[in-house]
Amino acid sequence: MNAGSRRPRRTACTALALVLPLAALAACGGGSGDSSGDTSAEEGSGKGTITVWAHQGQKSEADAVQNAVKSFNSSQDKVKVKLTLIPDTDYTKTITATDASKLPDVMEFDGPTMANFVYNKKLSPIDDYVSVKTMGNATDAIKAQGEIGGKHYGLGMFDSGLGIYGNKKLLDEAGIKYPTGVEDAWTAAEFTAAVKKLAADDSDGKSLDLGEAGGFANEWGTYGFAPIVWSAGGSLLSNGKAEGVLDTPEVATALKTFQGWKTYTDPNTDGNAFTKDRVALSWVGHWMYPAFSKALGDDLVVLPLPDFGNGTKTGQGSWQWGIGANTKNGKAAGAFLDTLLNDANVTAMTTANGAPPGTLSVLEKSELYKQGGPLQLFADQLAKPCGDSQIDKSCVAVTRPVTAGYPTVTAKFSQALSDIYGGADPKTALAKAARAIDQDFSDNAGYQIP
Repeated sequence: MNAGSRRPRRTACTALALVLPLAALAACGGGSGDSSGDTSAEEGSGKGTITVWAHQGQKSEADAVQNAVKSFNSSQDKVKVKLTLIPDTDYTKTITATDASKLPDVMEFDGPTMANFVYNKKLSPIDDYVSVKTMGNATDAIKAQGEIGGKHYGLGMFDSGLGIYGNKKLLDEAGIKYPTGVEDAWTAAEFTAAVKKLAADDSDGKSLDLGEAGGFANEWGTYGFAPIVWSAGGSLLSNGKAEGVLDTPEVATALKTFQGWKTYTDPNTDGNAFTKDRVALSWVGHWMYPAFSKALGDDLVVLPLPDFGNGTKTGQGSWQWGIGANTKNGKAAGAFLDTLLNDANVTAMTTANGAPPGTLSVLEKSELYKQGGPLQLFADQLAKPCGDSQIDKSCVAVTRPVTAGYPTVTAKFSQALSDIYGGADPKTALAKAARAIDQDFSDNAGYQIP
């Protein structure tokens, strides 16, 4: 999927093509970004009809949302939910183009777009409207994605994560020892050595899949490979600045290593590099487990991303639910969210899409993600969240920068990553990206949200 170009400054608008099975979105800003005024929803009576918007993704997800609404409507007679499903290719553009006063009482949105919608006064804090039980049952990683300035604007039914899928048979044949979990992740040097050794034993000299087919100048570039930046001790943004954190010598060195993997990477234009045993390693997310498991069976192993010095890191975050800033019935909206995020509905949704559950109670029982489950690694990673700022060796799952300027951050970083993969000097490309990000933030007063 290809990312679109950013529009003129002060719109903070760029298309984000998110290479997850959950969404392809255009996360655009817009509006003045005026920080005056209150964006808290009105409490209302807790009765009556409320409107709900959701993205129409894969059929199983849409069915899960529709069933949740039907169950809620039939379980009580105080609140009636009117659901509208909008095609995911149009979804974020629709929210962006709709005046805040015309938005629904409850809406779904993809995590990286949240701060932009808050900045443009389209979302209300939800803390006063969802129950203490619901908030307490959300995983720390989910809460980190939905928080700005101590207030929560979103909660998700599910999360996401990255790892390296390995072909145990090919790894064993090459005599390669591989990690068993987060604590013994390969170092960058060990991972590179494994890639080279596997390539030497391969007829075409290719041993790695990096999801290259759609390119890297898009949201996959950021989501998939910002973990290299974080693992090298850098960041995409810190205190509203990219210079000094994105363009450090350590990050440049790490991305030089990434650049060196191209020689051993299968372009995977047919999507079958890993399932057809053309490569032994695939750098991708939880969403590929069904296809990979079906193809490899017991030969499939799930490994953490390599450690570039600051510990192994992964991206996280996905679709969330929030309350429209102009709703007149926040109490009813909160009641619906409490039901939507209960065990039955979260189980139904994560069974439908295979994603890591966003609640503690469902995560603990998940056949895929529970202790001893085939995807326990993803749960272990999400259990050590960094948020988007305190990124040290003690944490693993990093939230993409929670800022209304995120469209600029991801556009500039992913383009730099793509250029580096294509042969550009990492130091030069990163410096250029950092300057462009900081200039845009300066032009927009740092995208400050009160």
